[in-house]
Amino acid sequence: MSKLKVADRAGLRACIGLSAAAAAAIAGDGSETEMLDRLVASGFLAEATRLIAHALPKREAVWWACMCAEHTARPASDKPEGKAIAAAEHWVRAQTDEARRAAFATAQETGFDTPGAWAAVAAFWSGGSMAPPGQPVVPPAAHLTGTAVAGAVALAAVRPHPGRREARLRRFIDSGRDIAAGGPGRLPPEET
Repeated sequence: MSKLKVADRAGLRACIGLSAAAAAAIAGDGSETEMLDRLVASGFLAEATRLIAHALPKREAVWWACMCAEHTARPASDKPEGKAIAAAEHWVRAQTDEARRAAFATAQETGFDTPGAWAAVAAFWSGGSMAPPGQPVVPPAAHLTGTAVAGAVALAAVRPHPGRREARLRRFIDSGRDIAAGGPGRLPPEET
C-alpha cells in the first residue's frame, strides 16, 4: 500500500507545476502512484519528484528530502548543511515544536542555499506556527512542506555536477517509492 495519497487532486496538480504535456500524461483517473508511473514513463522526472514531495505525508516527505540531500552531500565541505540535515532528521523522529524550530534555526545558518537547509525548512513548515514563540499563531500553508521538499530534491539533483541530474532524479524517485511503500528510502553517498 502506498503512502502517496492526497485528498485534493486539483491542488496536487497545481503544486506540481505541470506543463501541458505533463498534464496530458497524467490526465484521467488513477491513483497518485499511477500518476507517478505515467510521469516517469513520459520522461517528466522533475514533475515526478514534485508529485512525491507533495503526495507523501509530511514526515515521510521531510525524510525523503534528507535522503536526497545526504546522497549528494560532501560531508567534509559543508558542516552547516550537515547540521541542517541532522536537525531535519531529528524532527522526523521527534516531531516536537522544539525540534521543528531547531531545524529552522539550522537552516538559517546555511543561508538557505543547500538541499539540507530546505529539508530543515520543510520540517519547520510541517505544522505549528511560523511566528516566534509567544506570538499569535501563524500556521504554514498546507503545501509549503512539499514545496520545500521539492526544492531540496531539485538542488540535490544538480550539485555539484548538473550533468548527473537525470540519473540522480531516477535514484531519488526510487527512494521516494521505497518510502511510500514503508521502506527507509536510504541512498548511499554518491561517489565523486
